[in-house]
Amino acid sequence: MDVHVRDLRYFLAVARELSFTRAAETLYISQPALSKQIRALERQLRVSLFARESTGARLSRAGSELVPFAERMVAEWEAAKAALARASDSTLVLGMHTSPGRRVLPEVRARLVAACPDAVLELRQVAWADRTAGLAERATDAAFVWLPLPQPPYRWVTIAREPRLVAMATGHPLAGRESVALADLLDEPFLALPASAGPLRDYWLALEERGTNPVQVAAEINDTEETYEAVASGIGLCLLAAGNAPIFARGDVIMLPVRDLSPAELVLAWHERHCPPLLETFVGLCADVVDRRTKTEPT
Repeated sequence: MDVHVRDLRYFLAVARELSFTRAAETLYISQPALSKQIRALERQLRVSLFARESTGARLSRAGSELVPFAERMVAEWEAAKAALARASDSTLVLGMHTSPGRRVLPEVRARLVAACPDAVLELRQVAWADRTAGLAERATDAAFVWLPLPQPPYRWVTIAREPRLVAMATGHPLAGRESVALADLLDEPFLALPASAGPLRDYWLALEERGTNPVQVAAEINDTEETYEAVASGIGLCLLAAGNAPIFARGDVIMLPVRDLSPAELVLAWHERHCPPLLETFVGLCADVVDRRTKTEPT
């Protein structure tokens, strides 16, 4: 069986870092997943590529021999993909539950078109019932979604980490506060994503943080308009990320920080077995834009 280019890329990342943990971070995958892939490659090649030590990893003789060949093969494949992207009129379909905002997409789009003039980005709104925003059905090539997602088969780069807020009608008894704790909300009715959203529904109900305190679901919501109307009408409260607050800032809803909830994580995700030519270029541009802004924004 032939070796996949992805496996060679994983091997080279570990060879550069001499650490499975650091290599996994550069590849945007979990360390256990990376270790599993490397062991599978070693079984396939019938050699040990690394000596695992308490302080990290060390290339074996076979691993050292493989490095230059792997580098050439990966470089040739990268060049081939770049040529395909330039030569094609590829369309990259991006799924999203709400606008990704965060000032990322316009800059990435401009840089993508500069690099690949024929590239087309198609934005597709997907109902919250599909927590993968089309990735599971291959209806989208990549998607701006909120964690949690299973890894594998999904990989992602982080776009933003944002505090979780609670939205409520302006007449709610808690609306006059500057912030709240989860304990203040435990007896309140909440709006929930559809049951098909699975762990994503649980996350935005803060089920893990609630412990043994059950949640009272007042209604299910499928999009931002439904959510705004239900909150403004006093049907229930709703958790949301700080970056989405402008969507609900219309006068009848107030949003307060929830002090003891961990930040939400917005990611650009894709299915590891579905990688059209433009995808890697787009992912790299997103990661570069986010990294540069993180370094230049005031702390």
